[in-house]
Order: sequence, then C-alpha cells, then structure tokens
Amino acid sequence: MRSLITGASGFAGRALHTYLETAGGEVVAWSRRNGDPDICDRPRVTAAISAAQPDVIYHLAAQSNVPTAWANPAETMRINNEGTQNILDAAIETGGARVVLISSAAVYGEIEEAELPITEATELRPSNPYAESKVAAERAAIEAAHRGLDVICIRAFNHFGPGQSTDFAAPAFASRIARAKRDGKESIEVGLLDARRDFTDVRDVVRAYHLAATLGDTGMTYNVCSGVDRSMRDISNGFVKRSGANISFVHSPELERPAETPVIRGSAQRLRDKTGWEPEIAFEQSLDDIYEEALANLAGKCAPRDNDDQKGSDD
Repeated sequence: MRSLITGASGFAGRALHTYLETAGGEVVAWSRRNGDPDICDRPRVTAAISAAQPDVIYHLAAQSNVPTAWANPAETMRINNEGTQNILDAAIETGGARVVLISSAAVYGEIEEAELPITEATELRPSNPYAESKVAAERAAIEAAHRGLDVICIRAFNHFGPGQSTDFAAPAFASRIARAKRDGKESIEVGLLDARRDFTDVRDVVRAYHLAATLGDTGMTYNVCSGVDRSMRDISNGFVKRSGANISFVHSPELERPAETPVIRGSAQRLRDKTGWEPEIAFEQSLDDIYEEALANLAGKCAPRDNDDQKGSDD
C-alpha cells in the first residue's frame, strides 16, 4: 500500500512514517521543510497528490498550538480548514484515495466529569479557535464523504512518547527533572499538576491510525485514546522516581495555566469493535523511554525536536 503523510516531520508524523515503513508499506512523506507543498497551496497540493497516486492519505499537517490559535485565529482556520479542504478536494479530483483526517479531542471542549467517558456521540463544544478549526475540518470531511470520497476522521486524545518536543508537558518535565538531578537541585517550580488527561503512547496511536485506515468505515469518526486518565503529577512523580533523586515540586502561581477541564477520559470502544485495537505499550514503558531520551538530550546525544509540520502539532 502506498501512503502519503502530510505533516510528516511532526511528532506523530515521524512515528507513523516509521510504523508504515516497518510494516512494509511505501510512504510519501510531506514536509514543508523539504520543499513539499504547503497544504494551503491548492494547485500544488492537487498536482503533488496526482503525481504521488497514494492509496491512503494521512492528513496530519495542522496549526495546533492553542496560544498561536488565540493570537491568530484566522490563520489557524485557514491552515486547518482551508488546508484540509484542499486535501479532500485533491483526493476527489485525482482518483479518490482514502483520506484519514486526524482531528483532535479538543473538539469536545469543556466536559463535565459526569459525561465521562467521552464517546464519538458526545456533544461537540469547542472552546478555542484551534478546536473550532478542527470542527470545521471535520465538517469538510463529512461533506466530502457525501460527495463520494472515502474518508474517515480520527479524534486523537493526548499522546506522548519518545521523539516529542519539550514544548509539550511530559518531555518538558522529564528534561527539567533530569537537569535538576545533574545540577544537584532539590526542587523545581511547577504550576498546577492535578488536571487529568487521557494519554496514549504515540506508537500505539499511529498503529490505531493504520488500523482505522485499513478497516474503518467510510464517513465514520473514531476516538483514539487509552480510556485511562492520569495527572501531570503522576507523570512528574514517575520521572522523579526514574531520576533516583529526591526532587520536590514547589508551586508557582506564575506557572499556572488558565482554568482547565479537571478530567478528560475517552472511550475507544468504537475503534476497538471495528479493528481490535488496544494500547500495547504500558504507561511505565512510555515514561522509561521519555526519560531515557531526556538524559540523552542532556548529554548532547540527540538532536532537539521541533514542533510538528505546518507550524504546530497534532498532539
């Protein structure tokens, strides 16, 4: 099978590329850094997809940095909605490759704990420009399905693992704790650590993308999540344990993020029923791998990771 990945230089894009090639597939990996089409350049997108003739298009490229979305909502909508529309239209015009649109659990917005777990039937209540843009992209996909395109949507919850930029919480904490141990510090300042999120290792996430692409039903939406909620305190304490140091957390109001939904936990039952997918990588293994990478970065053995392609990420 020949696959095309947009946003291939990003966190999930790199993991997906590796997974597909290891599985024996042929991969066309788009990254603007390599001179590949900007997804908002409709003529180039159409020409490039026509030349590539993929069987499946995994559309990961997006502007998904929430502060950037607040600062420039119009540009975020342009990239995430118009860019997605270009991919969908090009797929229709060039032979109808299956399109796997990677959306986000952010589309569910503010969730009450009584509503958990979040299923695909949960009401969409987007609460920021990034989430709004993803809802718009999903609507474009539904419209394309009505026009005959073979397309499915994936709502990805939080994912983490080796290879993620320190712009994100888990690798940032691993890096800070590794540095604190090296420097002999006994504490680090933190914001609030009690919000709970549904984390899945990125290697399990991209396996879910592939299974959905292979077995999913046209026009359907699938959550990709672990079904377990964990706090940043759980993650941070895990890294302290791995450091072997006695490092404590000191609360700093300056590091607090704006009010968040206290708990987010999803259900991937629809995906499980259709494909048999289950997370395989244990939470503790993910923490091991993230911390080992933090140590390697600290020793200068790894190149720093950038955010995902199209100025943002698919996290």
